[in-house]
Amino acid sequence: MKGVNSYEGYKFEGGSVTKVSDPLTIERALEIAINGKPFTVVMQTPGDEEDLARGLLYAEDVIKVSTSITFETHADNDGIIESINISVDPAELGNGYMSARSLLSVSSCGICGKQSLEDLNIAQGDPVEMQANDQFPLSKLIEMQTVMVKNQLIFSETGGCHGVAAFDKEGTLLSLKEDIGRHNAMDKVVGELIRTQQLKSAKIIHFSGRLSYELVSKAFRAKIPLIMAVSAPSSLAIDFAKEYGITLLAFGRNNKATCYANCNRISS
Repeated sequence: MKGVNSYEGYKFEGGSVTKVSDPLTIERALEIAINGKPFTVVMQTPGDEEDLARGLLYAEDVIKVSTSITFETHADNDGIIESINISVDPAELGNGYMSARSLLSVSSCGICGKQSLEDLNIAQGDPVEMQANDQFPLSKLIEMQTVMVKNQLIFSETGGCHGVAAFDKEGTLLSLKEDIGRHNAMDKVVGELIRTQQLKSAKIIHFSGRLSYELVSKAFRAKIPLIMAVSAPSSLAIDFAKEYGITLLAFGRNNKATCYANCNRISS
């Protein structure tokens, strides 16, 4: 399976030692350049590199949904893409390009490459307004979460990656991506939604892990009104969700969830 490799080890259990070969999630560096100039390096799970680059640049306000871009990729001897260059008209580059992050972002942290505190609040604009049909029964949200879990193929094999899934109002799965980095998986989902022209249809995002501020910021940038996670939110994630008009649910497991922000979109 792409994104998975087997590693040998010794399992110690009950006083015995057994040699094992376990499938583990791959983590590799991907260099992203814009018009031949290095922009950032992300640590990611191989696969969907163009969607990752598209979603990341959109989240960073480097490109718009309508921006015309082309990709040139370079793979190593194993066929894994290790660099990608995006060609774009310089006149179409957004403000995020001029205030670009420094050259390294690790898979566990979406803000580790930021150059200053001012770079953190990258999402600007009015809060996401509640529409007349923005009512989401909790039972339906739990059904969507079940769909996500069943389709997390890399996680089911390795137990070592995150999943992000986007759904429309009716609960149709629009995109599901897995990656060793939570924010990478989110960028891959948004990138695919832009590529397939389904971004406006996306109303719900499900996360397989915990919610931090940068994931809320990415959801706001994509104007997706509701996010739900299996695990805990951070305090800043809740604060940002309240400010951005995003409905935030966490601890979504065992047919229950806790809403911490803009709960008027949830019906029992």
